[in-house]
Amino acid sequence: MSWGKEFVELSKSQHDRNSFDCGEQELNAFIKTQAAKHMQAGISRTMVLPCVQPLFNQKYAICAFYSVAASSISRETLPVQLAKRLPRYPIPVFLLAQLAVHKEYHGSGLGKVSLIRALKYLWEVNHHMRAYAIVVDCLTNSAQAFYTKFGFEALCEHNGRIRMFLSMNTVEQLFTQ
Repeated sequence: MSWGKEFVELSKSQHDRNSFDCGEQELNAFIKTQAAKHMQAGISRTMVLPCVQPLFNQKYAICAFYSVAASSISRETLPVQLAKRLPRYPIPVFLLAQLAVHKEYHGSGLGKVSLIRALKYLWEVNHHMRAYAIVVDCLTNSAQAFYTKFGFEALCEHNGRIRMFLSMNTVEQLFTQ
């Protein structure tokens, strides 16, 4: 199977969530049972990269997905040099809540493609609703290594996971040069 060209918003009627398997049970469960409910509740948006050909059920398998939400962080979690320039109330950020690639595509570069698309999406949203940074909570050590490779920095521990961030100034540099 080959993946499509564009990420689109998750649709229960068009996308086969049950066939998705990235190898991480928590991410599989999210796309299968929670993503659509979270979108319906208005708390996040999930974008999927569907396969080109439909399955026998006429739905499209999901090759990769990411989920984003608005969030905030305490300025005290930021490095001192950054924090001292910010107000004392919660700092608005975008949360890259989930990002996963079907295991059939592991090693193909689709993780990098998905991250770039998610960053570009949030950079475009930032034109309408400003945020200081993009944060991600790493599920595994390999996820932390992946995000580090793309410039994310460790921020703090959050719910037993390493939280990392990438400033919107850095993201802007990626898409304006």
